[in-house]
Amino acid sequence: MTRFARIIPLAALVVSNAAQAQTAPSAPVGPLFTYRDAILAGSVLAAARLVHPLDDHYAQRLQDSSTQANAKLKTLSTFVRRTAAPGAFIISGSLYAIGRLGGNRKLASLGLHGTEALVVSELVAVAIKGVVGRQRPNVRPRNPRSYQFLRGVTQGDDFRSFPSGHTVAAFAAAAAFTAETSRNAPNTTWFVAPLMYGGAALAGVSRMYDNRHWATDVLVGAGIGTFAGLKVVRYHDSRPGNGIDRFFLAGSLVPNETGGHSLRWSVIPGALAGRR
Repeated sequence: MTRFARIIPLAALVVSNAAQAQTAPSAPVGPLFTYRDAILAGSVLAAARLVHPLDDHYAQRLQDSSTQANAKLKTLSTFVRRTAAPGAFIISGSLYAIGRLGGNRKLASLGLHGTEALVVSELVAVAIKGVVGRQRPNVRPRNPRSYQFLRGVTQGDDFRSFPSGHTVAAFAAAAAFTAETSRNAPNTTWFVAPLMYGGAALAGVSRMYDNRHWATDVLVGAGIGTFAGLKVVRYHDSRPGNGIDRFFLAGSLVPNETGGHSLRWSVIPGALAGRR
């Protein structure tokens, strides 16, 4: 597993470095799409192109009887898989709810934008899965080069391998959370980024360990998720007071006449409320 252990973390590092280049807190917010997006896409595609001929090799190595018999690896794989999905949705939704109830706009924003990134990236991943129709590694005979247009739609889950949905979710959450914390607490980026992207990489490897995805499914999933997370946060940073934020972040806990607090929550976007 030596080559595997080197290439997958290296590819994740490439994605992470390209992503962090876009989220430097000192950089002013500019256009939604920049040349750095091309760097990120090129890095992911180059890594996938290099790894693609080795997809079957990695699949065989991870399905080795001694590797599969390792109880600690199985436990770790299950934990990171569940943390990625549905865990990422639960965590993001909880942060949003806690932030709203506690009147903490930054925390609510973190949860909201994380959830947005997850939804956007998963919609993209589901569409690609259906169109590309790649065979999963657990389908026999195993063939990493088996693609067929729209087979993911017509023949079901066995042919929805590309890209890895769990990896997409994990990296979307990692990118969104890192970008938000880079803005709100720049001094925490040095440990938040490695923690988030490292955990996301583990989630991707776990899907290979479970024999559900090829290495290139994971790499491209990492790219899609990272791109979605970065673009969601950048959209909100470049458009302060946009309709989504006004709708979901309006309202707070306010004191009432009995000495307690009441939740005042506007369900009408500010732009519409101003016209009433």
